[in-house]
Amino acid sequence: MKHDISKPEPDTARGLDTQLCFATYAAGLAFNRVYRHQLEPLGLTFPQYITMVSLWTKDGVTTGTLGEEVALETNTLTPMLKRMEAMGLLERRRDTADERRVLVYLTKAGRSLQPKADEIMRCVAEAAGFPMEELMRLTTQMQRLRQNLMDYADRNAPCGP
Repeated sequence: MKHDISKPEPDTARGLDTQLCFATYAAGLAFNRVYRHQLEPLGLTFPQYITMVSLWTKDGVTTGTLGEEVALETNTLTPMLKRMEAMGLLERRRDTADERRVLVYLTKAGRSLQPKADEIMRCVAEAAGFPMEELMRLTTQMQRLRQNLMDYADRNAPCGP
């Protein structure tokens, strides 16, 4: 029997323990705690880490593409990239074909962090306490949830009748 979520029971839809948004928020905080301890020895913050993960997958991307990939706005991404460049992890270069575009490339030092980061991913997966197949399924569901929410927000429609 399918549950109709459009009409929740009055007493069951109010507590934080029933709110997906809070569960997601609280899980994010817990992830940050785990990652903070893992990333500290590398001198990286979580946003810097996800930027590096993205660049390890595809190097030499525009700042716009990178911002979309890591879900950061330009006003947050640009200062962070400058700090990472000062750390020697990456370099930003003007595109020779279109000088308005800035491309981001890993340095040798940036590439050298990848094996250490692979170990962090294993540690975080272990901390999550789920089998890898279940983690992958959950990741896919969270990606779909994010896309659905973004699509809904883009329509700028209020909830309800």
